[in-house]
Amino acid sequence: MFLTTANCQLTTLLIALLILSPAVLSQPGSESLDAIIAVVNDDVVVRSELNKEINLVLPQLRQQGTAEPPRAQLEKQVLDRLILKRLQRQRAKELGIEIDDATLNEAVMNIAKRNNLSIEDLQRTLEAGGIRFADFRDDTRSQILTNRLQSQEVVSKIRVTEPEIDRFLAKEAGRLVEREQVRLQHILLALPDNPTPEQLKTVETKANRLVAELRRGADFSEMAVRESEGRNALEGGDLGWFEMGAVPALVGDLATTLAAGEVSNPLRNPSGFHIIKLREIKGAAPKNVSQTKARHILIRTNELVSDEDAKRRLLQLRGRIVSGEDFATLARAHSDDTGSALKGGDLGWVSPGDTVPDFEQAMAALAPNAVSEPVKTPFGWHLVQVLERRSQDTSVDLLRLKAREALQRRKGEEAIEEWLRQLRDEAYVELRLEAE
Repeated sequence: MFLTTANCQLTTLLIALLILSPAVLSQPGSESLDAIIAVVNDDVVVRSELNKEINLVLPQLRQQGTAEPPRAQLEKQVLDRLILKRLQRQRAKELGIEIDDATLNEAVMNIAKRNNLSIEDLQRTLEAGGIRFADFRDDTRSQILTNRLQSQEVVSKIRVTEPEIDRFLAKEAGRLVEREQVRLQHILLALPDNPTPEQLKTVETKANRLVAELRRGADFSEMAVRESEGRNALEGGDLGWFEMGAVPALVGDLATTLAAGEVSNPLRNPSGFHIIKLREIKGAAPKNVSQTKARHILIRTNELVSDEDAKRRLLQLRGRIVSGEDFATLARAHSDDTGSALKGGDLGWVSPGDTVPDFEQAMAALAPNAVSEPVKTPFGWHLVQVLERRSQDTSVDLLRLKAREALQRRKGEEAIEEWLRQLRDEAYVELRLEAE
């Protein structure tokens, strides 16, 4: 079955570049040196690739407030990431997964739009920060390729049962509430300017100890009065209520993911280590969900069936459907999705997030009874037909849908980690970095 809730996410590099000075990216060792530093199956990683990847990583570390590790340690960590990228690229090639220029151009354009930039402004911003636009495009193409590969190899196989949803809702239904406002509490353990490694270690150790005490039941307000160096310490660290759009950037993700009463891990930025508690949430469970009743015909690509072959076959089938032949009959005879083919291609009622983004976008653009042009997804090529639409006014059903999505994401992250470990374990990898 091709249904999944995986959402492709592109690089966050641009956000870091927009707030950093160009000097941040001026790093030693950026000259192009093509010594081989790793062998990965029948391929190699060269020094210039490592330097390029380090230049992409450094702005993200600074934007997160993370101290740059020693160069040797950074190179080792980045090389590990490069090896995993190379292994995934090799696997994608085996499966015939490619990212064409049209898909890449659309992704880059969307990144620019989200940051209120033109393509030209995006290119100037990147190059002012020492990042070649071609390198940025290569990194974006790599991320899209990885997302498609992981979706096909791992995420599409994740299944969530009804009892799992019941258990999730019993414990974590509060996480699914549509948040309008959050009330936050805060403890700051300050750092001096240019702290020494010993000072960093001392304050970090204390922050971890306080979090452990809070999670064992210590009163946050009392601890804030006693330990916090923030401006709101005497108010028990209470920062008050925030509209979701006004939450401070440092804790933006926490405001959407912490449950009411939950305490975060310590967060570090230049001012020190921060401990956040999400004290209360204002909002309500969403009530309306738009559902689409749809059917499809899938042609999978493989060593014998190319993209052009699959697209040509679907165009022929579309012509027959438009001329009056029955969609269901053709789906039973031609669709490679055996589960839905037996039902004439019927997918039932589909909710937002149930399908991969390319399929959902094509389905959303169709009028009832219209038949799409061939649509490419990680699973192959599809013809899609929308039969009808409805709006479901039931918070219970939508909460269950959101619980299913949350469980699929959680399971997907765990499954991807295991899949990557297996991919690495089964590969031939020879490291030559230390031998240089």
